Amino acid sequence: MKPLGFVRRRPQEMLIRARSFRDAMSARRSVRQFSPDPIPRAVLEECVRAAGQAPSGANKQPWRFVAVSDPERKRRIREAAEEEERAFYGGRAPDSWLQDLVPFGTNAEKPFLETAPILMVVFAQKHGPDQEKHYYVNESVGLAVGFFLAACAEAGLATLTHTPSPMGFLASVLGRPPYERPYLLIPVGYPSAEAEVPDIHKKPLGDILEWYGPGEAD
Repeated sequence: MKPLGFVRRRPQEMLIRARSFRDAMSARRSVRQFSPDPIPRAVLEECVRAAGQAPSGANKQPWRFVAVSDPERKRRIREAAEEEERAFYGGRAPDSWLQDLVPFGTNAEKPFLETAPILMVVFAQKHGPDQEKHYYVNESVGLAVGFFLAACAEAGLATLTHTPSPMGFLASVLGRPPYERPYLLIPVGYPSAEAEVPDIHKKPLGDILEWYGPGEAD
């Protein structure tokens, strides 16, 4: 054990910092139109370092981030993903789900999987290479992904959380070990000059927060 080193801030500074981060996250949008311009490797590595600071069950850190920039592997990933997406849009998904997707204008074509300079494939490790047990894997990897998305947004990078289902082809294309399973596919880069996003709105605070008991007075 070692001392925490926690810095307790004044309430006004806390509020300013919380609002600043909220504003940054409010500006973050999922992007499906990417520029092919390369991004600095050092920036991406720092975003992954930030992801690696996420809490995890017993500190097992059951994640692996795999950055794909090789055009041939990106092409294979796109082809396999679109095959699954055609099955999804062609009958696998219920009508209600497809109806919910209409405002987003999505379909089985995923050109961004080749256009984006980086495909970050996140794998969840069921256990370590030496059979070391991992705990709360889904929760832990989800937290790391959240840290990664926030870090990318703060750094000035656009991202998309893409979930072709099933995603087993990612392990095959990338030659991952059997104790890893694909968790999420995240194109990373800059938005194209003509990029557009749906005009959506997030739920207000009253719809996502409930208090039980008094909060501290302002």
